Amino acid sequence: MRRQKRDMNSRAYDRGYQAGVSGRSQDICPHTEEEHRQNWLTGWHEGRCDQWDGLTGVSGVHKMRAV
Repeated sequence: MRRQKRDMNSRAYDRGYQAGVSGRSQDICPHTEEEHRQNWLTGWHEGRCDQWDGLTGVSGVHKMRAV
């Protein structure tokens, strides 16, 4: 059975979150469409906040969604 592709907005958010948690710059956002870019940046911001709060590695696993 084939898996359905997830919504592009949720994918953009998830990828932004992963970039933020890993400490990467927001300048690497790959999206040009405004809605996807905004979702990526929102995820990036939350990822950075979680990194600053120490929720990296095992302590931050609960924030990640299962794929």
